Amino acid sequence: MAENGSDTPPQAPNGTTDPQQVQQVEIRQRILAQYTRDMSFENVMAQKGVTGEVTPEIQVQVKLDARKRGADNQYEVIIKLTVSSKAKDKGDQLFLLEIEYAGIFMIEGLPEAQLHPYLLIECPRLLFPYLRRIVSDLTRDGGFPPFNLEPIDFLALYRQEIARRTEEQKVAEV
Repeated sequence: MAENGSDTPPQAPNGTTDPQQVQQVEIRQRILAQYTRDMSFENVMAQKGVTGEVTPEIQVQVKLDARKRGADNQYEVIIKLTVSSKAKDKGDQLFLLEIEYAGIFMIEGLPEAQLHPYLLIECPRLLFPYLRRIVSDLTRDGGFPPFNLEPIDFLALYRQEIARRTEEQKVAEV
């Protein structure tokens, strides 16, 4: 039995099974930059002068985007986050936070078929801790208790988006 767990020996990219030519593909990734592309925080509660005890209800929406940049093997990945807080009892808006946080990644050695999921799962996972800190600081600096985002399952988001696109494609074909 071969080392890869099957009866078939591993193959090199050129199709040979010579152990000298079989190599593990090395994926290299670097974060070249990360930055806030756009940000808005509105403290509606302070503007309207809401008084009394308020119990907040918070909704979080996440959207992802990735695009190729002009340089070889460089991609921009963007997390678009909207955090909306409303009073549970009256539904009055307390605050609205909208932020686009981006990273520039250099990725080499990744097969083309794996690039799309990598950009929309792995890259946002690497950016998330920084975005989480920014959201916490913004809500605190905006006059509210710091809002600590729960970890986001980017794999589940990716699967949902693929399912949504597949469904749209089916509807378009009908």
